[in-house]
Amino acid sequence: MRRLAILGASGHGKVVADAALCAGWDEVCFFDDAWPELERNDEWPVVGDFARLMRREGAEFDAVVVGIGRNDVRLAKMAALKGAGIPLTSVIHPASVVSRYASIGEGSVIFGGAIINVRADLGNGCIINTGATVDHDCRLAEGVHISPGANLAGNVMVGKGSWVGIGACVRQGVTIGRNVMVGAGAAVVSDIPNDVTVVGVPAKVVERN
Repeated sequence: MRRLAILGASGHGKVVADAALCAGWDEVCFFDDAWPELERNDEWPVVGDFARLMRREGAEFDAVVVGIGRNDVRLAKMAALKGAGIPLTSVIHPASVVSRYASIGEGSVIFGGAIINVRADLGNGCIINTGATVDHDCRLAEGVHISPGANLAGNVMVGKGSWVGIGACVRQGVTIGRNVMVGAGAAVVSDIPNDVTVVGVPAKVVERN
């Protein structure tokens, strides 16, 4: 019997739980700082907060995945767990398509309908959301989130902690810097510097992050 602990009992966490069960985990349980007021996340128990998880209290488990959508928070929690010697795992939904020649970093989550193509390289703690595609030779740094229905063409580079919004698309060979927010439905056709938000078709900088 393999049990997965999920940190973060949000809607995103529920999708992680469902993906994990589809991927062959037998049970899941949640840890969230809203505990003890929050006792369940839909079908699944919330058994403690982050402090209890760090002490491995509340439930037996074999590994942890951080089910928090915000990139900087997810990476910080992963670093703390790793520092405490708590094993992290990735979750890959069986309805995704992941090339045998792709590399998936520790603590990443690949949801149903996603496609990761040959020689794509994902850093630790990435999220490739429902129906998103990451094509050949892309390089995603740690903590990148590719939202539902977003598409990266080949040889795209995405920096640490960046977020590509729902339905956005990125032209082949483009480099997106770190801590970038790409708006929903944007079309990124040229390189994007660090620490900015871009929106529109073609995508243009609208503010600094």
